[in-house]
Amino acid sequence: MQVAIDGPASAGKSTVSKIVAERLSFIYIDTGAMYRAVTLLAIERGVALSDEESITTLAKAIIIDFRLIDGVQHIYINQIDRTDDIRTPEVAANVSAVSAIAGVREQMVALQRNLAGEHDVVMDGRDIGTTVLPNAKVKIFLTASVESRAKRRQEDFQSKGINLALAQLEQDISARDYKDSHRAISPLKKAHDAVEIDTTNMTISDVVEAIIAVVKKNQEKNS
Repeated sequence: MQVAIDGPASAGKSTVSKIVAERLSFIYIDTGAMYRAVTLLAIERGVALSDEESITTLAKAIIIDFRLIDGVQHIYINQIDRTDDIRTPEVAANVSAVSAIAGVREQMVALQRNLAGEHDVVMDGRDIGTTVLPNAKVKIFLTASVESRAKRRQEDFQSKGINLALAQLEQDISARDYKDSHRAISPLKKAHDAVEIDTTNMTISDVVEAIIAVVKKNQEKNS
């Protein structure tokens, strides 16, 4: 079974997707982390983000592995744990450009579909329900106000010792929303058959329960 969870930056996709996958005993696939991994390597190796050919070459060679360690999912890039490194402000500011490169998306989507074809999965991203897993049995589209998403991101950064002004984060998120929804390849948009959930005033637990309810309803319908 495939559960596709889409939505804009900092809508809470990764957090709730991990919990939903654990509750359902499904595999969680963090597609955003995969694009961040390619972005991180491009930055570290000094590859210009406009150099699509070189970044696509990076994507073809990269080895990405998700490992559960003490109940926490880590991402390994070329056998090295880079879980925290892919979450820096610099990577966040540039991942949209990298994920818009056709060659990069082709490589990542192939990996994602292979994983989804072998396991019951919860997969989150920007275009899971529309492009990666268009036949997913359950599609969720999470939304939230820019202000609430900026506050969540600020709290996340502060927990890592990074302090950024809320106004700057709101500006960054608005810019990211525009880039994601206007890119030529697989733009961010709600699938026609997705269930939309506005998480602005919801707790993580509330969102998880709402998604679980949709999954169970689908399972009962198809049982």
